[in-house]
Formats: sequence, structure tokens, C-alpha cells
Amino acid sequence: MDTKETKRNIILAGHKAVEELIKVAEEVIITNSEDDLTADKLKNAAASKKLAIFDAFEILSRIEEEQRVLDNKPRKEVETTEFKGFAERMSK
Repeated sequence: MDTKETKRNIILAGHKAVEELIKVAEEVIITNSEDDLTADKLKNAAASKKLAIFDAFEILSRIEEEQRVLDNKPRKEVETTEFKGFAERMSK
């Protein structure tokens, strides 16, 4: 198996991973109104969803970059969007 074919297989696997992360992000946190979820559990569930979304975007960005390389297209200068908290943004 050559390097280009391996990269194409990785790209396909990346798309499948993104689909799975989307499923995680779409999952309902509270399934029944009778569920007694603590604040910690809700916070952890929300953090898991956030991580799944950010991971999916990161994977998609890398897939696009690798696809450009495989297609011999010039690298696109992309402004990175950093997701920072209030304190991190204000510390500059």
C-alpha cells in the first residue's frame, strides 16, 4: 500500500470519526424528566459534547489540509479560530 492510498484511507476513516462525534454531540443529555442528574453530571455531559464538537472540527480541518496535499493544491492560508474562555481572552 503506498502513502497516498494510506492517506486516502485515513481521510475516509476521519470522515467516519466525524460522523460518530456528531452522534455524540446530538445525543440528548436528559432522557427522562424523572432523572435526577447532579450538576456535576450535567456539566460533564456538556463538556463531553463540547469536546466532541471541537474534535470534529479539528479532524475536518486536518482532512481538508491533507486532501489539498494529495490533490497538489496550494496551501490555503486560514485564520485560526481559537476558542478561549473569558479570562484567556482578557489576559492579553
